[in-house]
Amino acid sequence: MKRLSQVDLSQKLSKKKGTERLEAALDRLLRLRLILGGQVGEQRIGPPLCVVFEGWDASGKGGAIKRLVRPLDPRHVRVAQFAAPTYDEKRHHFLWRFWPVLPGWGGMAVLDRSWYGRVLVERVEGFATKEQWSRAYGEIVEFERTLAAEGMIMVKFWMHVSEKEQLKRFRDRANDPLRAWKLTDEDWRNREKRKEYEIAVEEMLSRTDHPQGPWHVVAGDDKRLARVTVVETVCAAIEAELTARGHKLDPPSTPVRDD
Repeated sequence: MKRLSQVDLSQKLSKKKGTERLEAALDRLLRLRLILGGQVGEQRIGPPLCVVFEGWDASGKGGAIKRLVRPLDPRHVRVAQFAAPTYDEKRHHFLWRFWPVLPGWGGMAVLDRSWYGRVLVERVEGFATKEQWSRAYGEIVEFERTLAAEGMIMVKFWMHVSEKEQLKRFRDRANDPLRAWKLTDEDWRNREKRKEYEIAVEEMLSRTDHPQGPWHVVAGDDKRLARVTVVETVCAAIEAELTARGHKLDPPSTPVRDD
């Protein structure tokens, strides 16, 4: 089943309800983060948390990450961005360069792009051979299972936007002197290959979704809804893991929803 076509991109959240839900989720996230760090509650260090963001260009990854980390002490969360590997990084296995940024117990890392580049841009643009990207699915799943076996909470997002909304955001960036730097010739080239990328994304979602690292496909045409969804999903993942480990948590606040 194709997952991208199942996403309802027409969903919207009003400004009032979006603000209420986001603030409630951020308050919850802050407390959960303090519990993971052993600062409140039972004061025992919790498992590491790694949040992975992938998505279309201009799909809202940056805005979602900005909101996700907003209430957190910057000393206790690491945001890492990954672009094309350097010459030296190419001399190693493709997963090698990601190890240094992974969080330890009590820590949190947010990854803007990740090891999934091997089966996305490297596949579509021909930077990896078919043999390399074909075997990468199994390597990635085993990598994530290894991390989960050591206790890591893995939350993975694909930020999904329609072609129409992406084009609108591209044009908005191009016409904004303070944001034009975010739009490159490569972004336009990638847009022309959207069908090829859709095939790669669907195969990635199908072959690398597993119990220790499920994919969350976020409807991103409405930025407010996307940001709320991201924070609430991270909170739910932390709560589920802490509860499974015997932590006693306050019941989550009921989100305010549009009728």
